[in-house]
Amino acid sequence: MFKWAILLSLPFLSSLSFASADEDFVTCFSVLKFINVNDGSRLHSHDVKYGSGSGQQSVTAVKNSDDINSHWQIFPALNAECGRGDVIKCGDKIRLKHLTTGTFLHSHHFTAPLSKQHQEVSAFGSEAESDTGDDWTVICNGDEWLESEQFKLRHVVTGSYLSLSGQQFGRPIHGQREVVGTDSITGGSAWKVAEGIYIKHQQKDL
Repeated sequence: MFKWAILLSLPFLSSLSFASADEDFVTCFSVLKFINVNDGSRLHSHDVKYGSGSGQQSVTAVKNSDDINSHWQIFPALNAECGRGDVIKCGDKIRLKHLTTGTFLHSHHFTAPLSKQHQEVSAFGSEAESDTGDDWTVICNGDEWLESEQFKLRHVVTGSYLSLSGQQFGRPIHGQREVVGTDSITGGSAWKVAEGIYIKHQQKDL
């Protein structure tokens, strides 16, 4: 069962609400999980550091749909603006804050730990310490990012796409999938919104 009670106990989530059937937009500051279309696992992080590369907090993907470490909150990109409940458009730049640890989804030119030909993806920094390595471009169809459609995330600095390599870790995170940045769009780079709590879009008067 999805852990709504744990989420709603957090003070800054008091203004959030469940998405209604007619609310199909992805909006700023919503808290979501993201599922890989090909693999069916959810984007995940935890307070476990990589043993190589940057040594930063590891980012993986897990099959367990109930894991609270798979929640991410959508923030505007560094030096950009996005109000609570604003609809995110295709081509907008965002950051994803890992809800449990407060770090941001990050990438750089370090080599991925398992699939050496790919780029490492980590979780790094905080709201007080964030850089452009935390910025991702939303690649989707049409004008707005719809909750029901597939999307891709392209890293702004390196141009790589958030993806799965197809490899799995051993201990201490046995069975978790390796998340990487790839130079080209592959089958492993398609994602969809899974479980979440949305801040509803407020229609503005003309």
